[in-house]
Amino acid sequence: MQSHHIVRAYDGELAMLGNRIAAMGGHAERMVEQAVAALINSDVDLAQKVIADDVVLDEGQRWIDDRAIVLIAKRQPMADDLREIVGTIRISADLERVGDLGKNIAKRVVAVVDARQPIRFFRGLEALSNLALTQLKQVLDVYASRGVDGIGFVRDRDEEIDAMYTSLFRELLTYMMEDPRNISSCTHLLFCAKNIERIGDHATNIAETVYYIVTGEQMPIERPKEDKSHKVVVEG
Repeated sequence: MQSHHIVRAYDGELAMLGNRIAAMGGHAERMVEQAVAALINSDVDLAQKVIADDVVLDEGQRWIDDRAIVLIAKRQPMADDLREIVGTIRISADLERVGDLGKNIAKRVVAVVDARQPIRFFRGLEALSNLALTQLKQVLDVYASRGVDGIGFVRDRDEEIDAMYTSLFRELLTYMMEDPRNISSCTHLLFCAKNIERIGDHATNIAETVYYIVTGEQMPIERPKEDKSHKVVVEG
């Protein structure tokens, strides 16, 4: 009877880690959505909210790190359970970084508001963020369901995000070439675009971690990890 009680408690402890990851994932999604909305709508108050909300993800990562270490020491997990616990540590770190990237976008809202630009400057950024957020939401669904059969789509979408970022990079450079008054705001938007592209990379990291948790195997190492912006040259 005592043994049965211990197993149930162990299951509950593992479930708590999973629940915290789900909460962090939802919070990270909202932060990025709100940061981009604040940027597009020149909403400084919303940007300040995003910046303040980052502490929630910082606390979540620390909580998972502490609980995971205690769980490893107390339960001495092996095989599936050990992968589960180590995986939650890795995923929480990726989600914390997603929050940081959202916060960094929010911090640039004030600078862009001071030199408000035409809406066309923001359309590509909004499309890029929609793509990255869709990828993040889908990979979090995979984590919740453990349905890794189609997880390869995450890498495919990451390539799409990289291609869109490279196109946006070229477009913003062109705007700066056309009118030097665009340089300040477009530079901030370039940093925002790069932050969004990095969110896609973290979503891919999470997908690879989930695959390892479920299967015990690493995904094939062949993975495109770079955009092509370093090759972009805009002639005057």
